[in-house]
Amino acid sequence: MKIIIWGCRGSIPTPGKLTVKYGGNSTCVEVRLNDGTIILIDAGSGIRNLGKKLVEENQDELYLLFTHSHWDHLLGFPFFKPAYFERFKIHVRGGPIAKETLKKYLEHQMEPPYFPARFSAMKAKFDFTHGIPGVKQLGSATVTPIPLSHPNGGYGYKIKEGGKSFVFLTDNELDYQHEGGRLRGDYIRFCEGSDLLLHDAQYTEKIYRNMQGFGHSTVSSALNLAVRAKVKRFGLFHHDPDHTDEEIDAIVQNVQKMLQQKNVKLNFFAASEGRELIL
Repeated sequence: MKIIIWGCRGSIPTPGKLTVKYGGNSTCVEVRLNDGTIILIDAGSGIRNLGKKLVEENQDELYLLFTHSHWDHLLGFPFFKPAYFERFKIHVRGGPIAKETLKKYLEHQMEPPYFPARFSAMKAKFDFTHGIPGVKQLGSATVTPIPLSHPNGGYGYKIKEGGKSFVFLTDNELDYQHEGGRLRGDYIRFCEGSDLLLHDAQYTEKIYRNMQGFGHSTVSSALNLAVRAKVKRFGLFHHDPDHTDEEIDAIVQNVQKMLQQKNVKLNFFAASEGRELIL
């Protein structure tokens, strides 16, 4: 399984000279399974560059999973090139009622006056038939959802293939239980022993004092989850739009000090645009 990060910025895209190292595009992650199946997670602004690459390849079928429908996770969809080509078949998946909700949200953001082209301009074959209420088989992998602790809800995912597991929990507030969200212990069990965890870590402790209830975790809280779940690799995800490369570097250094002080060995990093991870 190969995971490629196309966007890891939170809340809004932040292009510019201060975000070159970690990237300014909002959430989009590509998962390539060993059998060739392509799974995309979220359609933030990062999906635009991914789409250009997919059009040049021979693949013509893919799965598009959504964690939730906030703007920063949808806004790249109208610019996703494969959606405009007849040769592509796109299976859209999300929560248990994806057919009724995701299709409506994607169509709505392309209605006048928000976008010049309607959803009907997209010629790909879309499949909104099923959500993911429980474990599903997608290609050679199983995908298991878990409700996120986030305003308006959402789902995180565990993707398992060939004995390896990747857990993706963006937009998940560990220190505040939103409606439908789970307790910290539930997330620990969900992540336990995973080979790779990408978890929301938008806030520092200082910022979080004024942001509790906004749906995002602190760096230290996400780190605590990773350590308690004994994951093998852990990446900070959904970087704050106001954090520069220099500030994220400082966060990484602080986490490394914390791990050293606690004598904890953990393969740790801050997610960056373009990074490839092999499981």
